[in-house]
Amino acid sequence: MAKSKKFNKRAVAAKQSGVGPDGTPRPDQSRSIGHLVSVPQPKSDGGLGFFLCRTAHVLSHLDLAAAGQPPHVPAQEQTPSASVPRKAGIFIVDAHPIVRWGMSHLIASAADLSVCGQATGVQEAVERIGKVQPDLVVVNPALPEGSGVEVVKTIKARWPDVPILVVSDHEDELYVQRVLRAGAMGCVMARESTENILTAIRRILDGQVYVSDRIASGMLRRMTAGGRTKPPPSLEDLTDRELEIFHAIGETKTVRDIAKMLKLSVNTVAAHREHIKRKLGLAGSRDLLHMALREAIEREQTSKG
Repeated sequence: MAKSKKFNKRAVAAKQSGVGPDGTPRPDQSRSIGHLVSVPQPKSDGGLGFFLCRTAHVLSHLDLAAAGQPPHVPAQEQTPSASVPRKAGIFIVDAHPIVRWGMSHLIASAADLSVCGQATGVQEAVERIGKVQPDLVVVNPALPEGSGVEVVKTIKARWPDVPILVVSDHEDELYVQRVLRAGAMGCVMARESTENILTAIRRILDGQVYVSDRIASGMLRRMTAGGRTKPPPSLEDLTDRELEIFHAIGETKTVRDIAKMLKLSVNTVAAHREHIKRKLGLAGSRDLLHMALREAIEREQTSKG
């Protein structure tokens, strides 16, 4: 009887250790599954080579599990990392899917940044920013609902403490001044290098105002140069909406085109045109068009210089 009890104890111990009563390894399904769950996976970007490598990797751990041996786990995987630094959440507002995709991948490539949300327009941004509470908002001002200045004003009115970086095609002094005055903490060109855009994001997160070297150089040229490179001082008398319409006229857009772009009525745009002509001292629509075209050409030449 004592021998039987002793044998039973050995059997129970053997069962718990994963070996049979005779000392040979015995398969234990729950133990193997446990090992498979914790199998460290080889790192790769995918592809057929990765699939074959991963298959061989898992099979080797299956063999170890079946033999009752725990798979080898590297030291860095056994010990959980101490305190993982928090990544700053960046919210992207852009109407173009390919631009959002590119900006998202750029931000995700940075160890200290992450994308916490996206929106295709102002209204969608307003609905989502409050939910995700980003650390910074990146805005491309070419949105259907309005100009970059109006977009910045809308976001800052709701969340005054959220910094905004404007990534734009405009780099003339007057536009940059108005964007910053509206509440943006920085402005960079869309064609800037990826390093410059990441630098702008980090500087603004640190509480600094950032304007890229290219824009700063253009502003200094405007300030120091005279003659044709100096923007007409009278443009400063225009409101943000009037200046936006003036620039659209310089792009040869019709009243209907502008109304559709800004989601305004044709009558509202026509009224703005009359206000612009009066403020600039222009006699008629032809004079307005000529002035808008000249100013557009000067801005283009300045940006290339």
